[in-house]
Amino acid sequence: MRQTKEMRLVYRDFLAEEGSKNPQIAVLEADLSSSMATNQLSDVLGKRYVNLGIMEQEMIGVAAGLSLLGYKPYVHTFGPFATRRVYDQLFISLAYAKLNATIIGSDAGVSAEMNGGTHMPFEELGLIRLIPQAHLFEVSDDIQFEAILKASLDLPGLNYIRTIRKAPFPIYQGDEDFSQGYCQLQQGSNLSIVASGIMVEQALKAAALLAEEGLSVQVLDVFRLKPLNPAIKELLLKRPTLTVENHNQIGGLGSAICELMAAESDSPVYTMGIRESFGQVGQMDYLLKVYGLTDKDIYTNVKSILT
Repeated sequence: MRQTKEMRLVYRDFLAEEGSKNPQIAVLEADLSSSMATNQLSDVLGKRYVNLGIMEQEMIGVAAGLSLLGYKPYVHTFGPFATRRVYDQLFISLAYAKLNATIIGSDAGVSAEMNGGTHMPFEELGLIRLIPQAHLFEVSDDIQFEAILKASLDLPGLNYIRTIRKAPFPIYQGDEDFSQGYCQLQQGSNLSIVASGIMVEQALKAAALLAEEGLSVQVLDVFRLKPLNPAIKELLLKRPTLTVENHNQIGGLGSAICELMAAESDSPVYTMGIRESFGQVGQMDYLLKVYGLTDKDIYTNVKSILT
């Protein structure tokens, strides 16, 4: 199995490399420099690296101002503070004003672990999906994260990338094409599992369990939730689909796929995600069990759908 790189190191190294070449790249943090491993970027970027302290709304305002001056700001904080706390600034100061910034929301969902419920975002995909013309990604491993970061260099407007900080489960090898916004990881005829982020690992493991019983399951990693590629629809027709997400069942991946498939009566969509719950303290393996998001939970749901 390939040794993966911590997602925060992918982010730091991307900014160090690109920032050294491009004088328009600016980096903003909200007192999480050590957590995201960006605390030495000032050596490379100088005054283009700013830690604003715990002032996330101000940070988005600064990003908007930098964009007006022709800079390309990269902004990081934990997911709930990158969305819920600064929603008006994202909506008005950046998107409505047609300015450019890439926002990194880290510690997605249960990956917030010991930071607990206040830092455990289950709602931010839904919030960003509501912003007109926003681009929304949830990355599943380090190779994909680096590719999306590089693509963001030429992507105008408001871009939001949802990620974890630590080393991910390896999904990709480095020769993949991520331009379509989704990857078909496994073909199958009985049912489709659509996942994103850390749930891609669980989906693949569930598919392996189902294969042992002769069930053929397609697995899609839909990492670009907005704009959603309409070509996904053709892959999901005439069989059931189960969406799996480390997010509230309302507003995120499941909602996006349901909207895409709404008129297809022969292609039912079932969803798995967080149900009417806030976050809590715990290790990720424990939290996946608590919220019913393990590979075995997916296996059980598929069996129920197909029988």
